[in-house]
Amino acid sequence: MTEEIDFIIDTAKEHMNGTIAHLEKEFLNIRAGKASPQMLGGVFVDYYGAQTPLSQVANVNVPDARTITVTPWEKAMLHPIEKAIQVANLGFNPMNNGDNIIISVPPLTEERRRDLAKQAKSEAEDAKIGIRTARKDANTDIKKEEKSGTSEDICKDAEEIIQKITDTYIRKIDEHLAFKEAEIMKV
Repeated sequence: MTEEIDFIIDTAKEHMNGTIAHLEKEFLNIRAGKASPQMLGGVFVDYYGAQTPLSQVANVNVPDARTITVTPWEKAMLHPIEKAIQVANLGFNPMNNGDNIIISVPPLTEERRRDLAKQAKSEAEDAKIGIRTARKDANTDIKKEEKSGTSEDICKDAEEIIQKITDTYIRKIDEHLAFKEAEIMKV
């Protein structure tokens, strides 16, 4: 293999690793029944005119499997945080007790579990598209190398390597999805 071909393969692997990392992050946002601070990861609060992640203006704790507590670092932020959680449309009803915000995480209904499983499948499909795009980009770059003088055999071998890597990452996505679906559907 030439340096250029090795670089193309390494770049494709990096893109695919990034896709898997993104999928794992998205799966953290899909709740599976137990309360976790990640459930509020997408909540942004109006902090003196700037949209700021909740974790930067408050402490988010999980005292038990069904409760999340949000303790703002400034008392004045209680109402903006409460409003931001409601606006985020996460299906939570935050309660303000004057010191912190308490969120009771309701148990998932069967219908909601199916919706979350569909959402997980959709995220997995997006990740597979990302993997296939990385494969396509790598194969395009390999073809360019072939046109610029790299031997046809080396290019064919590189395309086979890219396909094997692609298959491996698609399997990883399927494994992640199976695990997440099992976690979501577990009562």
